[in-house]
Amino acid sequence: MTNSTAIALAPNEALSLFRSVRRRSKELAASLVPEDMMLQSMEDASPVKWHLAHTTWFFEEFILKPHDPGYRSPDDRFAFLFNSYYVQAGPRHTRGKRAMVSRPDGSAVADYRSHVNEALGRLVAAGRGDAEGIAALVELGCHHEMQHQELLVTDLLHGFSYNPLLPAYRDPEPMPVTEEVPLSFTAHEGGLVEIGHDGEGFAYDCEGPRHRIWLEPFRMADRPVTNRDWIAFMEDGGYNTTPLWLMDGWACRVKEGWDAPLYWWRQDDAWWTYTLRGAQPVNLDAPVVHVSYYEADAFARWYGARLPNEAEWEIAFRDRPICGNFLDDGQLRPLPGGIPWGDVWEWTQSPFTPYPGFRPPEGAIGEYNGKFMVNQYVLRGGSCATPVAQMRPSYRTFFYPHQRWQMLGLRLAQDG
Repeated sequence: MTNSTAIALAPNEALSLFRSVRRRSKELAASLVPEDMMLQSMEDASPVKWHLAHTTWFFEEFILKPHDPGYRSPDDRFAFLFNSYYVQAGPRHTRGKRAMVSRPDGSAVADYRSHVNEALGRLVAAGRGDAEGIAALVELGCHHEMQHQELLVTDLLHGFSYNPLLPAYRDPEPMPVTEEVPLSFTAHEGGLVEIGHDGEGFAYDCEGPRHRIWLEPFRMADRPVTNRDWIAFMEDGGYNTTPLWLMDGWACRVKEGWDAPLYWWRQDDAWWTYTLRGAQPVNLDAPVVHVSYYEADAFARWYGARLPNEAEWEIAFRDRPICGNFLDDGQLRPLPGGIPWGDVWEWTQSPFTPYPGFRPPEGAIGEYNGKFMVNQYVLRGGSCATPVAQMRPSYRTFFYPHQRWQMLGLRLAQDG
């Protein structure tokens, strides 16, 4: 949930955010046909229809049911179908079989969203009960839905990638023509620093408490690793050089047959990739994307560098303006430019673990982040599929080291 020291939105501000977020989710699905809405290409991914219903369930379960005595769900069975992993909220449908839930159909899910939209609007406008607490929950629900907007488009890309026609979610557009930007590094002195959320505005519970940490002097790359860099790694045998790889990473590479980033293939003596704008030649100067932690770590070792830890990343970029290529811009693929925000999430070497003094909130809402603090790694910076309203220097997302289907890239660091 939000940091306890954060200044929450006023009820009218929370309601305005709610309406804009819900509208964007509807817009993201507007061009899809019913068959698109049901795609689930693996257990990690979910159908678009499920994303739309689950985010609706979140507002219903955590706000309307406990705070509006007169609220009635259009179907009590939705609580079983559209819960994700909240054990304390009740039983759930099997994650890997969400695509089997053809009923309720898309129109019923749209009606469900409208039903909850109207009920929540009435609740907030009435100002009954704990108005500030309800507004804080609405804000959390909106950020939860923003996360699912990112998942919606990346899950859809993964599902579409199994179609031999390689359909485009958005109309193809050519990439801008740019020149190569040499890879350079900026020195940072390190020392005793503070990281974590500072209490201004929204944050997830896992972004705090703010705390001090010691950093040795380090150097941070001025741009992410690009496709041009990655091709050099590939051509130098990086995918076949065992000493570059962590043992678990090498085992995963062999098992999965990795020899290039996800969605890449060789055609007419050039590398191509599949994107939300269809099949396109790999742009050499765009950030590389769809690489696992294992691949990122191997590349860094090949280059003679390393992945930054998350404290180094936060200190290096906390004073940089948050502007870049985000979901709001509609590009839906990384672009050349080398900025620290947007385009691709950047792997760090930091495991997703609690900060000193972390305590999850009570109840099912406390399961939001705390239960995932094991076996995953932190990424920073946002991506071309991340809503810009999500971004702040302390924001931590996290994935398992073998995962590649999200907009995952990397930036290098070096000691001293």
